[in-house]
Amino acid sequence: MTMCATILSVERGRLLVLDDKTEQEVIVKTRCSNFREGEKVKIIYNGIMTLSLPPQISAGRILRCCD
Repeated sequence: MTMCATILSVERGRLLVLDDKTEQEVIVKTRCSNFREGEKVKIIYNGIMTLSLPPQISAGRILRCCD
């Protein structure tokens, strides 16, 4: 599955993003740390999302979107 989102915050091992489609905050577990707040990204993940608040996913790949 894919999710287009805006990065709200960058922390060690995870990103907090705002899903563009649902306007829901989601924690993305990732080893990538070279992202900045405000960037638009496309997140590729296996479709599994926790029921926690905010929900969590594990990214397989994260791509920067060019506006």
